[in-house]
Amino acid sequence: MSGPPELAPFGLVLHHDSRWSHEGQPILNTRLREHFDRSVRYLPEERKYIVTLGHFRGEIEVEECGFFVRVFDSETGRIELSDLSHETLDPASLHLSAIDEAVICLVKRDLCPEGLPARFMHGAHSELMLAVDEEDGAFFLVSAGQRFRLELG
Repeated sequence: MSGPPELAPFGLVLHHDSRWSHEGQPILNTRLREHFDRSVRYLPEERKYIVTLGHFRGEIEVEECGFFVRVFDSETGRIELSDLSHETLDPASLHLSAIDEAVICLVKRDLCPEGLPARFMHGAHSELMLAVDEEDGAFFLVSAGQRFRLELG
């Protein structure tokens, strides 16, 4: 045998609002959901998202974003993602979800040069909005000692 079997979806779905389901049934176990959140990985060569559970790794269906912004720190401009990684927010990448106009940014450019979408969860979204100023009808994000004009339209 030459390597692991080809990845294929197995019915696990990560929904746009960070819910998980398997074959249409919601996953209610908090610890399992948290494990899946932490274990999401993106495979750039295959252009697929996966999760791991023990020795098992399987492809997941991602409804909108494979990662979620859990924390935003306006003092440093840093964000914490659902996989517990940290990086600096790219304010120019902020845009609105086509599903419900939630705020999304692009992350993990080291894996994918164009970036992967990450949706702001409620707490991080609130922190982001507290760092936004309006001036003459324009909106600016004040983060890490800088002002960035927002073009979210």
